[in-house]
Amino acid sequence: MSRTKLVLLGTGTPNAEAQGSGPSSAVIVDNTAYIVDFGAGVVRQASKAFQMGIDALNPKNLKVAFSTHLHSDHTTGLADLIFTPWVLERDEPLKIFGPKGTKHMVDCITQAYEIDIDFRINGFEKANGVGYKTEVTEITEGIVYKDDLVTVEAFTAVHGTLECYSYKFTTPDKVIVISGDTCPTQLMIDKAKGCDILLHEVYYSAGLAQREPKWQKYHSEVHTGALDLAKMCCEIQPKQLVTYHRIYHTEVQQNKINIIAHLKEREYAILDEIKSVYSGAACNGQDLDVFI
Repeated sequence: MSRTKLVLLGTGTPNAEAQGSGPSSAVIVDNTAYIVDFGAGVVRQASKAFQMGIDALNPKNLKVAFSTHLHSDHTTGLADLIFTPWVLERDEPLKIFGPKGTKHMVDCITQAYEIDIDFRINGFEKANGVGYKTEVTEITEGIVYKDDLVTVEAFTAVHGTLECYSYKFTTPDKVIVISGDTCPTQLMIDKAKGCDILLHEVYYSAGLAQREPKWQKYHSEVHTGALDLAKMCCEIQPKQLVTYHRIYHTEVQQNKINIIAHLKEREYAILDEIKSVYSGAACNGQDLDVFI
């Protein structure tokens, strides 16, 4: 029986897509969860997974988290991750690992909620005085975390000028690599080679080709097209490729057409692009999918 699983808590982008919560995933080893990114809705998505029978994602058990980068779509759930599990009786500080600037973000959030913290500790609730606290480690490349269940390595992702990391989780029975936001890199190929699960961002290559040159330049420099991802996977040979943070290159914020059906068509097109080049196992990850 597998000891390790990957749970997709959110597969969305900065767009407010009805079918995709903010980017977040959880590597589960035995009964311990390790959260990667904390987009909008992270704790409620974890609660849904807990209701599906994944005990490690009981919100009060969320105790270790990793940030790939500080873009808002990957971090708007940070306050939720700090405070909601505490309200639900988490009784130890949340450990957070991320790029330079993570501590400043956490400190500002904590300061913004001083009134709430004071009321919960000193008011009627008498909440514990520990569970809202954080222990922040600002990382560089290399091994950033290790315990009896997992070794976590951070390596550089290329996302414009913003400091950004991908993460490689090595557990007793699996290797899982999570890209964060990045354009194609040789380092990703080297680090992910032969992994069990590669969770990677992607955009629709044909869709980008129809956009203005300025957007073609931008997205090709900060994200990974489906065709390029497929070429990388020909070298990486992951046992399972899972896409998330899919950029469809169409107008998402509209209500004059069935946008969910339209995006599903683009989703199939992304997978078709991948499969036109790469013959290995590949799928488009959805919110609350579980990979074992």
